[in-house]
Amino acid sequence: MPEKGRYKSGNHGVDKGSNVSSSTSSAKAVVEKTKNKKANPPQSSSSASKESTEASVTARPDTRTLIGGASWTGKLPVNLLSEICQKQRWERPDYSMRKVRNGFLSSVTIKMVHPKTKETSVLPPFEIPFSRQHLGIRETPVEARHFAATWALFRVSSMKNIHLTLPPNFRDLWKGEFQNLKKEDLEKDRGWLYEADPFVAREQREKVEAAERKARDDHVNQRKEEVQAPAMLGGQTQDSKRGKRAERAALNIEMGQEIRSEVETVLRKYATWNTYGVSLSPNDRQRIVKDLSSAGFRQTHVQEAVQYCRDREEVLEWLLIHVPEDDLPEWSIPENYVAGVTIASHDLARDAIIKRLSQAGYASGICQETLQHNKGNELETAEALQRLLCQDLGLPAEIPLSIAIEEGEEEIWRQELETVHSVYGDKFTILSELACSIRIDLAGLDNCVQFQKSKAYPRDPPVISILGKDLPAYIKLSIYREAVQQANEIFLGQPMIYVLIDFLESEASRIIANPGTLRDIAKVVATIPATSSLESTASKDPQRKIRHVGKSKGSAASESILRQWRARQNTEAQAKMLVTRQSLPAWKVKDTLIRTIAEHKVTIVSGPTGSGKSTQVCQFVLDNMIREGVGGLANIICTEPRRISAIGLADRVSEERCMAVGNEIGYVIRGESKQTQGVTRVLFCTTGVLLRRLQASESPGAYATALNDVTHVIIDEGEFLEPENVLLLSGNIQLISAKVHERSLDTDFLLILLKNLLPSHEHLRVILMSATLQVAEYEQYFSPICSVGTLEIEGRAFPIKDFYLEDVIDMTRFGVPYESNEKRVTDVGKIIQNVGTRINYELITATVDAVHHEISTRDGSILIFLPGVAEINKTVAALGNMNDIYPLPLHASMTVAEQRRVFLKAPGAKRKVIAATNVAETSITIPDCIAVIDSGRVKETSYDSERNLVKLEETWASQAACKQRRGRAGRVTAGSCFKLYTRNAEAEMLLQPEPEIKRVPLEQLCLSIKAMGQQDIQGFLSKALTSPDLAAVDGAISLLQKIGALDGEQLTALGSHLAGLPCDLRCGKLMIYGALFGCVEECLTMASILTVRSPFVTPQAKRDESKAARMSFLRGGHGDLLIDLEAYNQWAMRRRTDTARDLRAWCDRNFLSHQSLLDIASARMQYLSNLQEAGFVPVDHGFSLDSPSSVASLSLNNNNTNWALLRGLIAGTFSPQFARIAFPDKKYAASSSGAIELDPEARTIKYFTRDAGRVFVHPSSTLFDAQGFPGDSSFIAYFTKIATSKVFIRDLTPFNAYSLLMFVGDMRVDIVGRGLIIDGWLRIAGWPRIGALVGRMRVLLDVILRQRLERPGHSEPYAREVLGIVKRLIELNGFDR
Repeated sequence: MPEKGRYKSGNHGVDKGSNVSSSTSSAKAVVEKTKNKKANPPQSSSSASKESTEASVTARPDTRTLIGGASWTGKLPVNLLSEICQKQRWERPDYSMRKVRNGFLSSVTIKMVHPKTKETSVLPPFEIPFSRQHLGIRETPVEARHFAATWALFRVSSMKNIHLTLPPNFRDLWKGEFQNLKKEDLEKDRGWLYEADPFVAREQREKVEAAERKARDDHVNQRKEEVQAPAMLGGQTQDSKRGKRAERAALNIEMGQEIRSEVETVLRKYATWNTYGVSLSPNDRQRIVKDLSSAGFRQTHVQEAVQYCRDREEVLEWLLIHVPEDDLPEWSIPENYVAGVTIASHDLARDAIIKRLSQAGYASGICQETLQHNKGNELETAEALQRLLCQDLGLPAEIPLSIAIEEGEEEIWRQELETVHSVYGDKFTILSELACSIRIDLAGLDNCVQFQKSKAYPRDPPVISILGKDLPAYIKLSIYREAVQQANEIFLGQPMIYVLIDFLESEASRIIANPGTLRDIAKVVATIPATSSLESTASKDPQRKIRHVGKSKGSAASESILRQWRARQNTEAQAKMLVTRQSLPAWKVKDTLIRTIAEHKVTIVSGPTGSGKSTQVCQFVLDNMIREGVGGLANIICTEPRRISAIGLADRVSEERCMAVGNEIGYVIRGESKQTQGVTRVLFCTTGVLLRRLQASESPGAYATALNDVTHVIIDEGEFLEPENVLLLSGNIQLISAKVHERSLDTDFLLILLKNLLPSHEHLRVILMSATLQVAEYEQYFSPICSVGTLEIEGRAFPIKDFYLEDVIDMTRFGVPYESNEKRVTDVGKIIQNVGTRINYELITATVDAVHHEISTRDGSILIFLPGVAEINKTVAALGNMNDIYPLPLHASMTVAEQRRVFLKAPGAKRKVIAATNVAETSITIPDCIAVIDSGRVKETSYDSERNLVKLEETWASQAACKQRRGRAGRVTAGSCFKLYTRNAEAEMLLQPEPEIKRVPLEQLCLSIKAMGQQDIQGFLSKALTSPDLAAVDGAISLLQKIGALDGEQLTALGSHLAGLPCDLRCGKLMIYGALFGCVEECLTMASILTVRSPFVTPQAKRDESKAARMSFLRGGHGDLLIDLEAYNQWAMRRRTDTARDLRAWCDRNFLSHQSLLDIASARMQYLSNLQEAGFVPVDHGFSLDSPSSVASLSLNNNNTNWALLRGLIAGTFSPQFARIAFPDKKYAASSSGAIELDPEARTIKYFTRDAGRVFVHPSSTLFDAQGFPGDSSFIAYFTKIATSKVFIRDLTPFNAYSLLMFVGDMRVDIVGRGLIIDGWLRIAGWPRIGALVGRMRVLLDVILRQRLERPGHSEPYAREVLGIVKRLIELNGFDR
């Protein structure tokens, strides 16, 4: 039964009208039943019982059962919506109901009363769109009302998991049709429909619409004022000056006549439309025809276009290209443009012929080509053009080389001219023996029609030309076609000029009203045929090769390993090493550890740094398997967070086992591998290497097979490092600057995969190790699927005494003016408030002084932890005034020589004080450190998915990080830790740093998930230890679609290849572009630089000198990446001839890191191998590490020095990360030769991005002081955007407008604003037809790229022609020369 009051109008139930309808039906049923009872006699008791049973069966269920079913226990949608409205302080939802053919349909209206003004805001009803109304039609009003509530819930809570509590049928709608609706709306820029607060969303949208209306009105008014403003001699009105300034604000693009003709020619031959065969619905076709017809296109043209195109934007492009220039809408034509007018050449006679032929309606480009083919003969060219136009009507496309003139044909032509002359009199003119003209009326328009004798006249129709300006070109061509068709069918073999004139006069009106399709005349206008020789190819995932690690099955191999192991145990070196191993804390729990691993599928090992877990656990497992006689089956993979850790641990473990690296113990990192097939039993690698192995399975979704032969996976979040290893292997501390107690993105991804694999892999054991592991969290994560064991290893650190800020103030008497204890307590509280959370350098100096005197009898250094480089420099400067202190900085950007100083003794009797970032928490151990001063602050990155911005912000460190810092003081002896924060502040710190999955962009992770066959990315990531924000996932998917890695929800060929490359997505795309455009070596080098780091170093004391040295490698403002590329090339050339000493000296003089250059060379060779495996580069292609100019295949490198093209490719791979350059107004200075334009000051040049608004060039960039840019560059691509005091962009490359159009962002034609809109925000003024041409070239380029990706090593014949035109457009920015 319905609840009381639910059927009153204005309440939250069914409206009054629908209730009346429902009640009336029920009443009629009762009356009908009563009549039946009177008419029929009483039945037997059995019959009555049967009726009673049937009545009980057909009784209506209650609302909960009706909506959710008998077993459902969740919340009703109406109740959920009411709860949300109450929580948001909205009014109770108002439901409306209407009766439809198959049931009832309901909608919801939500209101809000403003708390201050008491005004009521009413939203439009939340109604399901018309195309999906069938989903909302329900049998009863109650069901319809709950459907309406579900749709309203989705509109305001689609980003939440509310659907989990909904009834099953509504839950399916939420995950299915509703999500599809949202996706469609997002593609149409209607994401505001799904904001959590619809009132705020509507207010913001109204503001945007008002601003757009105002801008349109202002534009229209300004145009009117410019037209009406009187011309002024010697000056301008103020309004006209304002108009010109507005024009300068929007970039204008142009395309030269020659290059445009080439583009049109290529598109005529190869363009494709509706690549994926999408079929428009009748409603969509109607809407597009109505929309574009109102924009000024002929309705017949739009109706033709919708037959070939997949959406409105493609229809608009089709029209802009196919419709002749003289019939385009006014808004699509540049001001003062005259169709058919071209730039004159030096051959005036030839230009005059082309102009005459063009006046007949043929495109000038076609006229030029045909005239050249006919060796400048105008008459033959005119006939050839008509044959080309009408070849599908039975007229041969080519003029026969020799035609036998039959007897009497010449006389027929002469007599016909005389006859027509006598009829038309003064309207008739003889132009030559072979041509005449007649002025006739065509549909009320006075036109001059020319007839030219064809070679086979009258066996062929004459050549017809209409020279009037009142008819559009394509109308003229349509008239020619119909006239020729009429002549072919009726008049051949007899005089036909007179009858053709009669046909034209009588039929012109009909032809003008219905001229036929543009496709019929596509061959002789600068347009593209509706179909093309190119066939669309669907993306296919290339077959991947799985790299199996060989198994050693059988007892023979295991027995051999056991014999060799026993023999080593008896050696003196092994016995000595065993003593060292037994001194580690991990050795004490060896037996317990082995037993725990055997009994549980997952084992969690926690222990402080230095306990030996990283080096010993893998050996315990291996030795146990060898002793048990199954050593031949051992296959242990140990993952490390950094490359340096994997190398260092492999070296150390091999040394402890008295063997060389690469035998029993090996490692694999990016670009380097030391292992022996069938011999290596323990393999150290980075987490990313193991993930790539899982991705390399034979088919998507089959990643489980990659671990079939693996016995143990050890995930180690700690690391083994000694100072010597750091300096020897890294060369730059930046490689190991991340904190080990942070959970990396790769680790979270790997944990999800392992959790999925464990139930089906009985033999597999997983061991998790860390110094600061949250055991309970990991145990809870894995316990639902398998047994989990835990083990803690004790540390061996020396005792450390803690001092907090209160103690430090008391010890240093910092800011304490009184001696009274009572007064001092009060003052300490005030002092703590005054100190605040900012770095106080006076307090640090006072603390160093107090600690120095406190430990005056002990040798050792003091380590200060600070958040960043700026704070380190200020601290070192402040400590430099103290006589007994030797201050040193330590951070990631220091050179190797500067790093070494922290391990050396201080000069004289001074005490060494090291001011460091968190690089000293675990990555570097200062051997003589006995005291730590911890500021408690750290600079951490966070990711703003809405603004696509990485932020670097100073914040409190986590308790785990502070614990690591504290431990630095007790590594070699008892120590002290002075914490410049209170106990309360420490208690409020986070226990652990926020995982990377919550702080970094997720596009690489999402692509990897797709490549492994997982369709539901969000569902997959919901299984992570910490789930990422949905907005970040949506943003990552959107970015993957923009760069072409995803097509909707499907993985493209580009995405498949990018997922297989062990690098950032942008670096992978850059290398693929390099192979496509013939500059593969340079792109390999640039990708390697972006992967490793810039080879330049910037010492703090020589910042200006280092910047000048960097800029000396390449002048002209080409950007940071090309300068780094040139520096690498010069280093590689010198490496062939210079001695090692001279080469290092050259690097030092130019502020280059020799080690970084070696790392770049190593990464370069690795990437070359990847491209060869993928088939983009031949296997025998001979790149030389020392000589980047050595080329085995010239076609792959013929554009290596084309700077404009390289800048364009960089922009394309960095997309959508680019900014618009806003130049100031031009200024001029007087000179003897006249006024000269002055370069703008660097500070007056501004940069703007879509998400962050105005941004600033980072001071470290070579473009920081730039006053101009090469090649008409109007935009700048960046690799990194980060927010500190301002939003800075780094790793910059300038590029021009055509690089933007060809490679960067989505492009659409703006009908209202006359121009193009790029990536949804950037407006470019120009001829919309240029945008359409470029849009089709982009489609062609995508087709070539897709075909090359699907068939690496194979090149289509047309590819070189298309790529050549793209290259010219970018080089010359659209101009001819």
